[in-house]
Amino acid sequence: MKKLVLSGFLASEEIYINQLEALLLPMRPLKATATSSQPVLTIQQVETIFYKIQDIFEIHKEFYDALFPHIQQWDEKVAVGHLFQKLVRVAINQPTNLSVTHSTALLYKPIDRVTRSTLVLHDLLKHTPKDHPDFPLLQDALRISQNFLSSINEEIDPRRTAVTTPKGEARQLVKDGFLVEVSEGSRKLRHVFLFTDLLLCAKMKKTSAGRHQQYECKWYIPLADLTFQLLDDSDVLPHIQVLPEHEIEEMKTKISVIKSEIQKEKKALKGQSRNVERLRKKMNEQESWLLLHSPTIPFRIHNKHGKSYLFLLSSDYERSEWRESIQKLQRKDLQTCQLSSVELQVLTSSCFKLRTVHNIPVTSYKDDEETPGLYGFLHVIVHSAKGFKESANLYCTLEVDSYGYFVSKAKTRVFRDTTEPQWNEEFEIELEGSQCLRILCYEKCYDKTKLNKDDNEIVDIIMGKGQVQLDPQTVQSKNWHMDVIEMNGIKVEFSMKFTSRDLSLKRTPSKKQSGVFGVKISVVTKRERSKVPYIVRQCIEEVEKRGIDEVGIYRISGVATDIQALKAAFDTNSKDILVMLSDMDINAIAGTLKLYFRELPEPLLTDRLYPAFMEGIALSDPAAKENCMMHLLRSLPDPNLITFLSLLEHLKRVADNEPINKMSLHNLGTVFGPTLLRPSESEVTKGHITLATDIWSHDVMAQVQVLLYYLQHPPISFAELKRNTLYFSTDV
Repeated sequence: MKKLVLSGFLASEEIYINQLEALLLPMRPLKATATSSQPVLTIQQVETIFYKIQDIFEIHKEFYDALFPHIQQWDEKVAVGHLFQKLVRVAINQPTNLSVTHSTALLYKPIDRVTRSTLVLHDLLKHTPKDHPDFPLLQDALRISQNFLSSINEEIDPRRTAVTTPKGEARQLVKDGFLVEVSEGSRKLRHVFLFTDLLLCAKMKKTSAGRHQQYECKWYIPLADLTFQLLDDSDVLPHIQVLPEHEIEEMKTKISVIKSEIQKEKKALKGQSRNVERLRKKMNEQESWLLLHSPTIPFRIHNKHGKSYLFLLSSDYERSEWRESIQKLQRKDLQTCQLSSVELQVLTSSCFKLRTVHNIPVTSYKDDEETPGLYGFLHVIVHSAKGFKESANLYCTLEVDSYGYFVSKAKTRVFRDTTEPQWNEEFEIELEGSQCLRILCYEKCYDKTKLNKDDNEIVDIIMGKGQVQLDPQTVQSKNWHMDVIEMNGIKVEFSMKFTSRDLSLKRTPSKKQSGVFGVKISVVTKRERSKVPYIVRQCIEEVEKRGIDEVGIYRISGVATDIQALKAAFDTNSKDILVMLSDMDINAIAGTLKLYFRELPEPLLTDRLYPAFMEGIALSDPAAKENCMMHLLRSLPDPNLITFLSLLEHLKRVADNEPINKMSLHNLGTVFGPTLLRPSESEVTKGHITLATDIWSHDVMAQVQVLLYYLQHPPISFAELKRNTLYFSTDV
């Protein structure tokens, strides 16, 4: 592992050295002509533009030349810490002239290299035994680089974010970002600026082409007057407009279709970009719509002497960050301030220059070279946590980013009355272009008097929060990658590994025919002498008994170890199955049922009929579609058909409770459609069917639509289907 980490860093050093060399090429002739009778640039200009390039080049070249032979002739006993010590010491002693630049992209490159080496030093320490002679050298190099980065942050931030008030005080920008405000009953996208003494909410003014963009202040609150609590319970809260989840999912589908169209256009056109730009514009509009309509977590801001304001956020992590940033500033001795119209205009004008977030977080703004994120499944084990000062009831939630905003994906069980919770729970999280994993640690609140009347308000106390970048090179190895997130003195230990969508969607037949997972459904029902497999009947019964009111049932991940335990019990026909089912977390039972259908050697709706289902759902004429879709059901083998109809009625009963469990027919269709229809590996390799790597591909959309068609259809009975034979061809 140590060799792999060093090899990766060496490769990036080589790229950096080549970039520096490319910069040195024009520098030498420009320097030579500077003293001639016809200089292109003066010597002063050359030195400003190519500031310290030669020195930086020599430092990194020396490091590269020293490390390269160690990698070529690798020996586990080799020490490289002294090379890193020298690199960071010399690099940080180079004066940084951040007011000038060789090119915008290279402005922060020298500091970026220190940042990169800091991350590499972290990884090297993880894979270096403490008794290895390299360990203290690497630790010292890490300490030097971390201290340097801290000093750089302190040096840059005030200079970059300060604005002087008319009274001569320095007002600094602490944080800014895009938030959705509920104003007059509708959602508005705002740019919110947190200064050292006030919070300002602005919107971008519409300007004619070529005009400089400007902000318009909607309102501001001095931090001395800002509170998070309602003054009076009788205050009327604005109605929060929440769209049905299926509309959100449909928009994601449209965005993914456009993404694939852009890729096709780029390959076909080879540089002719008019159509690509049109598609990008359309995708930007759709992603902006998604960012506006997805958030549902309320964040209320109140002015002691005036109005209250409501923002909607997509993540409790984000809400906590804003609240903590404001509360940290409020601990200082703040005086209330009243801005004159001129002062407010000056401050609002400065926002354009001071802002740190320039664009809304949509992929249409990103270059294709930027990391597109991971598509597939992230397996995460939340091991334990320590650092709590008092015993508490503790649990963690996991969030990942998707389509520009964060979504909560999993939750551990509550570990009661402890300072060192040992969860050891594994989750399988679906990733859709994700680049970051967040972990939040909560103290569970059991006091009913503290419950908030708002549906989306999380009343449990956040004890700590942290995040980790999902680096494809790190997580895509076959082995588990262990890590620790530090948060407010708390350390949460977790492991993760990633499975790409191609690998995770393979149906692998079981080599043992004695179990139920990976075994043909006809074999299982024949062996059990049943019409519907026992596992399907038992899981459905348990979910209907105690999971029908569970928020996100079938969408929230169950604990992977619990699911594997249930799988083993069903495969061995254990006598303890019923006891296990009654004791097990309901999300694990729901996850077991999904896993059973996912691991069938061929989909429940069969490989043979898959192309016909795809064509049938695309028919425009309602009567033709009805005839076709019913005939296709009739064509299924009896065990498949009876099991499908049982599942269909169960999912309809789950959706009947949508006001409580938040699972609509469309949500359930999205969860189960690919599971019940996705073709087996043998069909893919024959070339009959193309498996898409993107979850929202055309194929997956059609799979969801097929199941949704049957879910929205009036009740279908097995006897009625078999009796009702219509006169039409078996071909679509």
